[in-house]
Amino acid sequence: MEVILREDLEKVGSRGAVVKVADGYARNYLLPKRLAVPATDANKKIVEQERQAHLRREVKAKSDAEGLAQLMANVTVTFRHRVGENNQLFGSVTAKDIADALEAQKFHIERRRVHLDEPIRTIGEHQVTLRLHRDVETPIRVIVEPEQ
Repeated sequence: MEVILREDLEKVGSRGAVVKVADGYARNYLLPKRLAVPATDANKKIVEQERQAHLRREVKAKSDAEGLAQLMANVTVTFRHRVGENNQLFGSVTAKDIADALEAQKFHIERRRVHLDEPIRTIGEHQVTLRLHRDVETPIRVIVEPEQ
């Protein structure tokens, strides 16, 4: 049976692809779970329209992210924390802290967009990457200063 996939499926195909699968696999798994639709002319037109709309949304999201990346090119976030010996912080600066500080500067960035390998635990200047879109990343400066 030929079906049009509505989702990316490993070992079957990608979204929008017309693939030939076993009848039982289509009837018992793909169609009931709405992972695919039968490959009729009407369904092909509908899926093509959905694909075009998805591409338009994706292009708009990428251009919005690029504009935001340009605005954030020179953004600096500063934190003041208590410091122990060897310039180690009591606590750390996490992705949530950075997202909250950006929110205070009127940049609405979700915590999951802030990429830290591990929380910042030392004073000084650090580069942190914000992934605004799958293809758009921008670095920001995070400065951690000792509390006076």
